Amino acid sequence: MVTEYLVFDMDGVLVEVGDSYRETIVQTVGHFTGKSITRELVQEYKNAGGWNNDWALSQKIARDLGVEVEFDTVRAHFDSLFFGNVTNGVPDGLMSREVWIAKPGLLEALNRRFRFALFTGRLREEAQMTLRRFAPQLRFDPLIGAGEVAHGKPHPEGLETIAAMTPGSEYWYIGDTVDDARSARAAGVPFIGIAAPGVPQRGTLVALLEAENAMAILNDINELPAFLNP
Repeated sequence: MVTEYLVFDMDGVLVEVGDSYRETIVQTVGHFTGKSITRELVQEYKNAGGWNNDWALSQKIARDLGVEVEFDTVRAHFDSLFFGNVTNGVPDGLMSREVWIAKPGLLEALNRRFRFALFTGRLREEAQMTLRRFAPQLRFDPLIGAGEVAHGKPHPEGLETIAAMTPGSEYWYIGDTVDDARSARAAGVPFIGIAAPGVPQRGTLVALLEAENAMAILNDINELPAFLNP
């Protein structure tokens, strides 16, 4: 019997990050430029593709607003906002605002048929921090983060690495950005898109995911069972 894997992105798929990552971008840009930006603007950059790294995106938006900041300076301020103080592995910064999206029992039920893997733009340690907080009973293996690949999304390296570590298996990749979809297409992996009803620029996002041949576009992962087990 062929082993089936659900490979998840994390942000916007497993956890809602509007008040964490997206807000950290807004505050970081505001800190360096003195200008207020909207989450809708952040989504416009995401929809353009190539901005999976939120440190780099914060630097890019600041640059487009006329302020040049060293990458390491941007990263340090971003992380100070995002993590805040971390006590016993628990942050008190904006990361603490994250909300787990799956309803109780949903992933446990899916896990009876599928194995889980994770391909995220987060660093491995950061992803593990979130998984320990919300889903310590679930196993995501392989877990491929930013530090495990030389090329981030939309490059397919992360998915190709997972395939090499789990030969002979079948995969679905579940993500919420055009970079996720392009990574899946380049790797030859079927893609399930997530476009939450409240996400800025949702219509544009849906059109982009459709153009990348998404097998389905769901409101959130709670709709996965109906798609995978019709």
